[in-house]
Amino acid sequence: MLRRLASLPLRRPAAAPLAAGVRCISSGSVEITVPLNFWAGKRRTGPEKCSKDNVYEPATGRVLCQLEPCGAVEVDQAVKAAKLAFGCWSKMSGMERARVMIEAAHIIESNREEIAEMEVVNNGKSITEARLDVDSARLCIEYYAGLASTLAGQHVQLPGGSFAYTRREPLGICVGIGAWNYPFQIAAWKSAPALACGNSMVFKPSPVTPVTAVMLAEIYAKAGVPEGLFNVVQGGQETGSLLCQHPDVAKVSFTGSVPTGQKIMEMASKGVKPVTLELGGKSPLLIFKDSDLENAVRGALMANFLSQGQVCSNGTRVFVQKDILPEFVKEVVKRTQAIEIGDPLLESTRMGALVSQPHLDKVLSFVDRAKKEGATVLCGGEPYVPSDPKLRGGYYMTPCVLGNCTDDMICVKEEIFGPVMSVLPFETEDEVLQRANDTSLGLAAGVFTRDVRRAHRVVEHLKAGSCFINNYNITPVEVPFGGFKMSGIGRENGQVTIEFYSQLKTVFVEMGDVDSLF
Repeated sequence: MLRRLASLPLRRPAAAPLAAGVRCISSGSVEITVPLNFWAGKRRTGPEKCSKDNVYEPATGRVLCQLEPCGAVEVDQAVKAAKLAFGCWSKMSGMERARVMIEAAHIIESNREEIAEMEVVNNGKSITEARLDVDSARLCIEYYAGLASTLAGQHVQLPGGSFAYTRREPLGICVGIGAWNYPFQIAAWKSAPALACGNSMVFKPSPVTPVTAVMLAEIYAKAGVPEGLFNVVQGGQETGSLLCQHPDVAKVSFTGSVPTGQKIMEMASKGVKPVTLELGGKSPLLIFKDSDLENAVRGALMANFLSQGQVCSNGTRVFVQKDILPEFVKEVVKRTQAIEIGDPLLESTRMGALVSQPHLDKVLSFVDRAKKEGATVLCGGEPYVPSDPKLRGGYYMTPCVLGNCTDDMICVKEEIFGPVMSVLPFETEDEVLQRANDTSLGLAAGVFTRDVRRAHRVVEHLKAGSCFINNYNITPVEVPFGGFKMSGIGRENGQVTIEFYSQLKTVFVEMGDVDSLF
C-alpha cells in the first residue's frame, strides 16, 4: 500500500500486482518510472524527441512522473492496434465478451486498495472517495458484462410471408477522452459499454492525471481481451485532435469542459462521427422550508464538497427558502468548518488537495471576485497549509460557503469547479424554478422537500438531465447520467447507453417474387 511516511513500507496485494515501476523515494513520496502509454497489449514509450511534461502529486506538489505525449505516429499505431482487436472481439458472442469483462471486474476487486491509493496520488482526493470510485468502475464493468449477451434486434412480419429484422452492431473503434476529476472511473464508464457492444477503444486521459487509466488497460489485458482492444495514449489538445480526426475512428466520447466539448463536436462533425459529451454544470439545489433540515444540510455538503468540489454535477447554487435560511446557514457553516483537510491517504481526511496549483489559484480567484461583488465569506475560501512538512507544497484550500449571493454574481453564474458553495434565498416555488433554470447549462439539479407532489412537480420543470429528490450526487451505474442544454449530448451508464455505442442495421427478406414497376 502506498504511504507517504518513510517508516511505512510499500506493500501491494499478492495477487496480480499492478504497480510495477512505482516506488517510494527517500522523502516518502511516490515516483512512477514506467511508460504511461499502452497499446497492442503492453506499455509503450513515447516518441524519442518529444518534450516531456511534468505530472505533479497534488498532495505534496512534488513531481510524480513525466508525461510523454503521443504524436501522429503513436496515435496511428494505437488506432491500428484497436482495429486489429476489433476484428476478433466483434465476432465473439455476448457471453464470451461478458466472461472476459467479469474477469476484469474480479481483478479490480482484488486490487481495490492499490488502485484507490494510486488514484489518490494521481488526483489528490481522499482515500475514502477513491475506494468508492474504484467500486463504481468495477460495478460498471459488471453491469455491462451482464448486458453484453442481451443485445438483440427485432423481427417484423410483412405481407406475403416476407419479413424484416434488425441487427444491433458495434460501431468500430471508439475514442474516449477523460477528465482529471475521476480518472479511473471515467475510463471504466466509457470502456465498459463500448466493449460490451463489441467495439474497441483508444482512451486519452487528462494530462494532469495520466496514471490510473494505464492500470485499467493492464487489467483488461490480464483478463484476456485481445491485444489492442483497450489502448491508452497520453497527451493534451494535439493528441486529442489527432484521435478525433483519425479516419478509422467511429465515435468519440468526451468528459470535460464546454469549450473543449464544442471543439470535439466540430472535429467529429467533419467525419459525421457520433459523439457523447458530458460537459460542465452550474446546478441548482432547491431546499424548501418543509425539508428534513438534517438531510438537506447533508445533501448540500455532498452537492458541493465531494472531490474537493471538483465534480461537474455539483449543486453549487443552493437556493434556500427564506423561512429556514438562518438555521440552514448556521448548520452548513458549522459542518463545513469541521471538514478535516490534509493527507488524502489518511482514513480521517475528508478533503484532500485540489488537482493542480493553477486550478487552486483559479478557484481562489473566484472567491476573491465574489467578495468584490458583495458576497460574504461565511467560512473558508483560503489557502490551507497542512502541519505535515511533506504536504506543505500541496494544493489545499479551506472549503468555502458564500452568503449574500445574488443571481448576477460571477460565483453564481460560472462553474468554479472547487469547494465553493453559493447560498441564495428564495420565497416561492415559481420564483425559484425560474431562477434555477436561468442558465445555459443543465447537467443536474436537486430538490429537498417532504411534499411528494411538490418534489415531482418541481423535478418536472427543472431543465436538467440528472435530477435528485432528497439526496444529491448519487450515481448508480444502472441509471443513465448526462445533461440537457450545453451540458452535453448522450448518456453514460444505464441500459440506454448501449444505443450510443452501437448502430442499427435493418434487413429486408423477400420470400416471394419481385414486384417490379419496370
